Amino acid sequence: MTRHVSTRRDLLKGGAVAAVAAGTAVPAFARQTEAPAAADVAEQAVSPDTLSCAETLFDVRYTEAERAQAVIEIDEWIARTAQQRAVEKPNTLAPACMFDPRLPGTAYRPQPAGVRLSGTPAGALPGEDADIAFAPVWKQAEWIRSGALSARRLTEIYLDRIARHNGRLNAFVTVTPEIARAQADHCDRALAEGRLLGPLHGIPYGMKDIIDVAGVAATWGATPWRERVAERDARIAVMLREAGAVLLGKTTNGAIAYGDRWFGGQTRNPWNPQEGSSGSSAGSASATAAGLVAFGIGTETLGSIVSPSNRCGATGLRPSFGRVPRTGAMALCWSLDKIGPIARSVEDTGLVLSVINGHDPMDPGSLDMGFEADTGADVRGMRVGWNPAWFENGTDADRATLEAARAAGVELVEFSLPDRPYDALLATVEAESAAAFEHLTLGGEDDTLVWQDPEAWPNTWRRARFISAVDYINIDRFRRQVMEEAAAAFQGLDAVIGPNFADAMLLVTNYTGHPQLAVRSGFSEQASRTIFGGPQEGAETRFRVPQTTSLWAPLFEEGRMLALGREIERRLGAAAERPPEFA
Repeated sequence: MTRHVSTRRDLLKGGAVAAVAAGTAVPAFARQTEAPAAADVAEQAVSPDTLSCAETLFDVRYTEAERAQAVIEIDEWIARTAQQRAVEKPNTLAPACMFDPRLPGTAYRPQPAGVRLSGTPAGALPGEDADIAFAPVWKQAEWIRSGALSARRLTEIYLDRIARHNGRLNAFVTVTPEIARAQADHCDRALAEGRLLGPLHGIPYGMKDIIDVAGVAATWGATPWRERVAERDARIAVMLREAGAVLLGKTTNGAIAYGDRWFGGQTRNPWNPQEGSSGSSAGSASATAAGLVAFGIGTETLGSIVSPSNRCGATGLRPSFGRVPRTGAMALCWSLDKIGPIARSVEDTGLVLSVINGHDPMDPGSLDMGFEADTGADVRGMRVGWNPAWFENGTDADRATLEAARAAGVELVEFSLPDRPYDALLATVEAESAAAFEHLTLGGEDDTLVWQDPEAWPNTWRRARFISAVDYINIDRFRRQVMEEAAAAFQGLDAVIGPNFADAMLLVTNYTGHPQLAVRSGFSEQASRTIFGGPQEGAETRFRVPQTTSLWAPLFEEGRMLALGREIERRLGAAAERPPEFA
């Protein structure tokens, strides 16, 4: 097995990862033991023959005597499992052992809180509503602060665009006009009194539907929860409100944070509404790219910010693991889930991250790490990792991004990761998500989910029941090895540049906790694609669609990555173009 992961299907394919996927087969036991008396095993529900059949599944080999011995008292093991399953475990209950991306003995740079933008003037307020809607957040914020634009007017512009365009895009589960208008009016009153609530004062946004806002539906995109209404605010909802952001509504996500299909249909790509927007932050990316929100909040477990940003041409920032508190968000995989911004410019992602970064003791995976960035910093002399093979196999837009970095004066340093069976790590998301939603599997409610293909959650979770606990622990040990090797590879670098799905970078950095920034890099002509990027059956018409190229950074060092991303964005000049049907 190699470390190459070329498509999202490879990354997110359903199925258990047992000893075979971990790399080395377990040899057959050489020793012989005396078989127990037949009476000792006669009453066992699990027989030696059962074990014999299961050995192929787990890639182990036992002797007849060992099988007979192993089944003694195994029914008690099964009974203990049944008792444990009967204990109610809400989605908010995290495992006792929580992931921490920080390596022992490693010092991480203290950072004061704050983001300094490039200082580019916002210019005069445009006369057309569409021009205002598609303007970056940092410009909108300046127009509001100067009094040229009110929060209420900006909110009404977006509510009008949602009413006109969401029918085609299916990007919102719930629109909240009453909340939006009340929050916008509050912002306008506060500014009239001389109070600026925060960096996002008066800026309307969309919240991914797996994140709770009190009194608003939070359906997780899944039929079993389509009537669910949140009782409390997620921590991030409070942070955004206190910083002056205005909630327009809840954006769609694929059912239980996978893909772009939910109980209300499929969310669409504004550049080609005949195809899905990818996922699972499907609605946040689609709405942002189509100018229905100023920015969106997404989450990523394994590509759910980067992939829809790439499909829709948005700018997506997956922060370092632990930066943004997840309290009040649906847990899919406790050791991988991350929350981050989706916007239309690099600077906007930094501005939003400055608001939502922070420690919350109620989230056992939350870390107290400061965040600073100077998005206009000089990038000359930055040491940036790259791999020539990535760009040989990449697109023209990827290669243009590399050349933009080179022209900006960075020092390009060859970068690679060790050749490892990284696909084995997939067992983590398969097993943790199966545990989080085992009641759907065991109770048969998984049949109510709209996506039932082999790679979808229902089949993945059924097969995940057969991941060996021993293999799972060893896969976690392997994850530690990958963390150590990734830290060594990033040593001395300010960033790494490459295609979004180059080699195993998206997979590895999600598991190590490193940040990733997807920057719009260009366009191509493509027929409609599946969620995994392959061609849809029978699709012939070609559309001009955007793509992104990615930057990665050492843990908690998003600041330099944002400065480089902003400079690349400026040089490429591809970020401002709008989807024609929604311009």
